[in-house]
Amino acid sequence: MVETAGIRLHLVEAGPPDGAPVVLLHGFPEFHFGWRHQIGALAAAGFRVLAPDQRGYNLSDKPRGLAAYSLDALVADVAALLDGAGHERAFVVGHDWGGAVAWWLAVTRPERVAGLVAINVPHPAVMRRFLRHDRAQRRRSRYIFLFQLPWLPEYRLGRSGFAALERALTATSRPGTFSPDDLERYRAAWRQPRALTGMLNWYRAALRRPPRRPASVRVTVPTLIVWGERDRFLHKAMAAPSAALCDRAEVEMIPGATHWVQHEEPAKVNRLLLEFFGRETAGS
Repeated sequence: MVETAGIRLHLVEAGPPDGAPVVLLHGFPEFHFGWRHQIGALAAAGFRVLAPDQRGYNLSDKPRGLAAYSLDALVADVAALLDGAGHERAFVVGHDWGGAVAWWLAVTRPERVAGLVAINVPHPAVMRRFLRHDRAQRRRSRYIFLFQLPWLPEYRLGRSGFAALERALTATSRPGTFSPDDLERYRAAWRQPRALTGMLNWYRAALRRPPRRPASVRVTVPTLIVWGERDRFLHKAMAAPSAALCDRAEVEMIPGATHWVQHEEPAKVNRLLLEFFGRETAGS
């Protein structure tokens, strides 16, 4: 447990203490366990891995109120995590909501980011644009608007042993991606007190407590965008305009993979991460 920005976060660390730091940021409805295929591989390659349960999730604190889940507050957690570990900057990898935090960290605090990897998540400005103007993406994202309701989403997600959350993983991934043991680990995280509300408050704050738009939303740090092409939630069409907002970006589409690409294609994702980190470390 580490203190960051006035709250406690549960943190998994691996790899040599003097290794180049890599921060892994999970999305909804996961926790650090969502990086189980990446943590060991990165540590074995000599990187210092920091994989937190982000606020509202699993064993980390779950502050009350929507302001506590604004994108700026979530970014401040990552910066405080780096401060506490003694790192000026790190490679930052984010999937789903964790990717949104990683994007915003790169936009607002680029000096803390050695390189950005966004996995199946667009730049926040592109997400807003598609939600406003793309009917197909609005259909894919309709759950976001349902999550704005009070108490009802918690009830629906929590009933019948978290059956709806389990389906959110198993029905949108390749068969067998999540084992029964994996799902029990997730259910244990979802059972933590106030976890469902904390997790949902990320969505509520996104619409009701959006961050102030900076003068520029361009990403100036090296960026790798990885996308499973069969994502049921976020259309691959958002990858190219996200890359266009970067000074230097690569896009890697993975055919046949879904939103849960780091689970389904761990060897490929790990190779992409290590190659990207290697290039940027050699060039710095």
